[in-house]
Amino acid sequence: MDISTICVHGYDKRYDTTGAVAVPIFASATFAHPGVGKSTGFDYSRSLNPTIEHLEHTVAALEGGAYAVAFSSGMAAVSAMMELFAPGDHIIASDDLYGGTFRLFFHISQKNGIKVSYANTLEEIEREITPSTKAVFIETPTNPMMRVTDIAAIAQITHERKLLLIVDNTFLTPYFQRPLSLGADIVLHSGTKYLGGHNDTLSGMLVVKDFILYDSLRFIEKTTGACLSPFDSFLIIRGIKTLAIRMERQQETAMAIARWLTGQGAVKTVYYIGLPDHPGYEISRRQSSGFGGMISFSLRDAQTAVKILENVKVIKYAESLGGVESLITYPMLQTHADLPESERIARGIDACLLRLSVGLESADDLIEDLKQAMA
Repeated sequence: MDISTICVHGYDKRYDTTGAVAVPIFASATFAHPGVGKSTGFDYSRSLNPTIEHLEHTVAALEGGAYAVAFSSGMAAVSAMMELFAPGDHIIASDDLYGGTFRLFFHISQKNGIKVSYANTLEEIEREITPSTKAVFIETPTNPMMRVTDIAAIAQITHERKLLLIVDNTFLTPYFQRPLSLGADIVLHSGTKYLGGHNDTLSGMLVVKDFILYDSLRFIEKTTGACLSPFDSFLIIRGIKTLAIRMERQQETAMAIARWLTGQGAVKTVYYIGLPDHPGYEISRRQSSGFGGMISFSLRDAQTAVKILENVKVIKYAESLGGVESLITYPMLQTHADLPESERIARGIDACLLRLSVGLESADDLIEDLKQAMA
């Protein structure tokens, strides 16, 4: 079945006893047993609920996985995933990483005895592997510098050494990129972003092929309690229905804006993986079917960056991404504020860098908004 059809109709019809076209919200915390030692398959919504199950089955199908587990936020999903590891274990992560994930690794995982080191290239990752290494965690493209990692090449390294490969696929979504088919073991989503697509709810997803891995993640979710609610599951299901058409339109508009930005004297560098001069362009073409709607760009001076943030009218100066409304973010003060200044600057996340999540507005209107904000 084509991925756009799965987006619209979902995958699981277990709930469908009424003919309801929209997935019903099963607003029940608990479910009655038909008899002693018997179950309908649903006992308590922290373990499983029909609305949540439909979302999980749909996302698993979109990613080409066998199982998915839904969480109350993207960071709840990352936190649960880290419970797979024990004190003394070592994780290698992308050198350029979402600030919230870095914050978790630095302040929580480290406290819990899990060591995290950071690498960028394949060679660096191989050098970082030690006997205690258990997994490699990558974003591709990365947030906010839009670096691209060759998933299949990393998978070859991790499989040879029996390590887990975890890929954050939030930016491209399964519509444009399917890491499991390239060798990943776990795919992570902040469902708050493109899957939901409307800036109106939080969610996180973990998708796997392996039952043992799924069983461990389900146990962790049930035990720690960071499950997604039926109401929020409904909103994400509703958002996914338009995922395909949103991703196509946002990509089209992002390409137009990226090309326009490259011609602006006030702009020093444009980071968009769909531009042929992007260092990861050929890898992106090989492992993805699209380039997405995320752009970062550096201005020639910090004053212009602040000017844009304070003067955009159609575009909203706000954290988050992936929704129908275009959002512009100042990573230095927002998504990556907790990164030590020296490390932040070393990664290029300085006072001149802005990140733009392209929405569904007219490309001409968005370009005009940026133009007037720069003037």
